[in-house]
Amino acid sequence: MKIIQASLCLISLLLILPSIFAASSSSEDFDFFYFVQQWPGSYCDTQKKCCYPTTGKPAADFGIHGLWPNYKDGTYPSNCDQTKPFDQSTISDLINSMKKSWPTLACPSGSGETFWEHEWEKHGTCSESVIDQHEYFQTALNLRQKTNLLGALTKAGINPDGKSYSLESIRDSIKESTGFTPWIQCNRDESGNSQLYQVYLCVDRSASGLIECPVFPHGKCGDEIEFPSF
Repeated sequence: MKIIQASLCLISLLLILPSIFAASSSSEDFDFFYFVQQWPGSYCDTQKKCCYPTTGKPAADFGIHGLWPNYKDGTYPSNCDQTKPFDQSTISDLINSMKKSWPTLACPSGSGETFWEHEWEKHGTCSESVIDQHEYFQTALNLRQKTNLLGALTKAGINPDGKSYSLESIRDSIKESTGFTPWIQCNRDESGNSQLYQVYLCVDRSASGLIECPVFPHGKCGDEIEFPSF
């Protein structure tokens, strides 16, 4: 009888272990973060258009897009833990800052909750071995304040005035200010002109500070790109 009971316990353990391993490995297995900020003028100045949040037009400043766990081979994990859905009550103390620094521009207009939910469930759940839900959003807010992209660019005479600036000068001004090399993503306005859209910086696996990016995403901007107003 004892042998049968022991066998049943062993079988149960073997059935459970794969699911435990899958859950833990999916949330722990990454190498670094991309911290991505977007220029609202470039998001809106396309054929796709945009909608301001229900709280009104955001400030003319870079807004957070996300904090994304990544692998050094350029791929990334996603939707790692369905048991930890977005819970706005866990970040109630951050909501005012989120509305200012992480605004939604998607249509139809929204409060931002859908945007934040998407970012947490697709990307944030893959970083649970390092930071919990509150820390995930707090970390991104801290990084935005620390990097101050618009301040870095305007200090170098690069202003959101619709003029074109060299990609090299944009990259160099951000590197000089932050100490690390950014990756610049462009999109195109309604006339097909290349414009400054998103800035990627890399963060170490512990989410404690910026690092040089192990790998950059694919894509290319022109040598001269527009910096549209907003």
